[in-house]
Amino acid sequence: MVQAARSGKQNIVEGSMASGTSKESEIKLTGVARASLEELLVDYQDFLRQHGLKLWDKDDPRVKEIRQLTNVTHRTQATYDAYMKEPESAANMMICLIHQTNYLLDQ
Repeated sequence: MVQAARSGKQNIVEGSMASGTSKESEIKLTGVARASLEELLVDYQDFLRQHGLKLWDKDDPRVKEIRQLTNVTHRTQATYDAYMKEPESAANMMICLIHQTNYLLDQ
C-alpha cells in the first residue's frame, strides 16, 4: 500500500514537471499515477472487507463531510485527524481522498 501511494504521488509530480516539455510524457505518467491509485483504492476496499468493516456509500454524510474538507483553507494533516481514530473511518477517508485525486487527474 505504501509503494502504491508513493508511486501515485511521484508520478503525479513527474507528470506535472513533464507537462512543460512533453504532453506525451505527462499523459503517460498521469496514467501510471492513476493505476497506482486504483491499486491503493482496491487495497483499502480489501482492508475493509477483510476486517468486516463498512465501505461508506458516496452519499453517506461522512463522505460528504470529508469532501467538504477540500474547501478548508490551510489544510494540514490535522484537518483529517478526526477520521484517523478508527480503522473504518481512516480507510473510508482514504478511499474518498483517492476518488477526489482520480477525479482531478481525469480533468
